[in-house]
Amino acid sequence: MSLSKYEVFVTVIESGSLTRAGEILGLTQSAISHALASLEREFGFSILTRGRSGISLTSNGERLLPYMREMLRAQERMKQEVHAINGMEVGTVRIGTFTSVSTQWLPGILKRFQDQYPAIEVKLLEGYYDGIESWIQAGEVDMGFVSLPTTEELESIPLKKDQLYLLVTKEHPLYEEERVHVSRLAEETFIMPKAGCDNDIQRLLAMYKLQPRVKYEVGDDHAIIAMVQNGLGISILPEMILFRLPPNIRMIPLEGEHYRSLGVAATSFEKQSPAAKRFLQVVTEWVREQG
Repeated sequence: MSLSKYEVFVTVIESGSLTRAGEILGLTQSAISHALASLEREFGFSILTRGRSGISLTSNGERLLPYMREMLRAQERMKQEVHAINGMEVGTVRIGTFTSVSTQWLPGILKRFQDQYPAIEVKLLEGYYDGIESWIQAGEVDMGFVSLPTTEELESIPLKKDQLYLLVTKEHPLYEEERVHVSRLAEETFIMPKAGCDNDIQRLLAMYKLQPRVKYEVGDDHAIIAMVQNGLGISILPEMILFRLPPNIRMIPLEGEHYRSLGVAATSFEKQSPAAKRFLQVVTEWVREQG
């Protein structure tokens, strides 16, 4: 059975359509359909359903998808190892990331990595904490930036403690405070990061057994800042997000040591491809140099 058929199948699932998969792989839609039909003939059962809503996996397809992804990862690792033996650094690395890392870290990391390993391609998938962990476990990415602690099934490396700050406007009674204890926020109207997007704030409030009056739950950090700016409530966000704040917002430190712990996670760092190991090395060196 050709590994190219695995690649076609996985690409169709990840892209959501035959047309998009064909564009990614440089194949016609007819060739994509032929490869899928050939797979189903060899297996003796259907692995995909095609309907008005698009492509979806059958129950049998769901059972086989993890094995196909692992076969493709093994093929990629072997290809990279062969090139490494021949003194060449090539391959593809898939990285899961979220907004603040994409904005504050990745431009510098990618510039250095590109300069050192120009033949290695980096593909980025941007999402929220929970989604990134799922991508890692499913093999959709080689590794991902996460907020620690992460699920026990993953290995992780801590990178940075990102301090949490209270955000208030000039009109708020706490605006002039040097520091604010979390317990003082019990009666405040709160703009809450949506669960799965930023679990650090939920953990902090749970630590103090606080249930603030949550007016809005929002997944986008910049939307939270805009809501605070317009007086819709207060919020707590990590420092890496708080660049170029509107002039009427002040970031106030919280009393105590409160931060999100940023790290990188993978199913196994030891089993990473040579290209992924090179990327991880650049990440840890770059972050350490930033202090």
